[in-house]
Amino acid sequence: VSFSIGQSYQGGIVAYILQSGDPGYDPNVQHGLIAAAVDTSPGIKWRNRAAIDTGAYGTLLGTGLSNTNKITTIQGEIANDYAAGVASALTDWCLPSKDELAKLYAMKLLGFGSFTNEYYWSSSQDGINFSDFAWALNFSNGTLNKSVTSAIYRVRAIRYF
Repeated sequence: VSFSIGQSYQGGIVAYILQSGDPGYDPNVQHGLIAAAVDTSPGIKWRNRAAIDTGAYGTLLGTGLSNTNKITTIQGEIANDYAAGVASALTDWCLPSKDELAKLYAMKLLGFGSFTNEYYWSSSQDGINFSDFAWALNFSNGTLNKSVTSAIYRVRAIRYF
């Protein structure tokens, strides 16, 4: 099977196909990211408790799932009151890392995914000001910002194939 960005697959939309140099790249088998077809949340906080270090510092492709697991281990499994909880409530889905979220923005620029021009959360907590900042991406202009984790932003879950 040959995949292309924007193609429907596994309950979502192919958002990115791994390239040579990407973690997990295999020249013989296509792998990549699938974005949920719609926003997982129209607006939610990154955290559900007081600001706390979750250890979710991964920013690279392939780190969204481990970040999400770290966050939900500390923040709890309640699915409806914080970003990683909402994303992980879907079986085999997660909150994208900073670099994975940037791939979703690139997908939006190609005309796929029906994203809004608002901020979306990543699973990447800021490693310097870890207690109350995480990375978010503005889908109106592609700007990445460290945002206070109590801000209300959108969520789009991803999965890997």
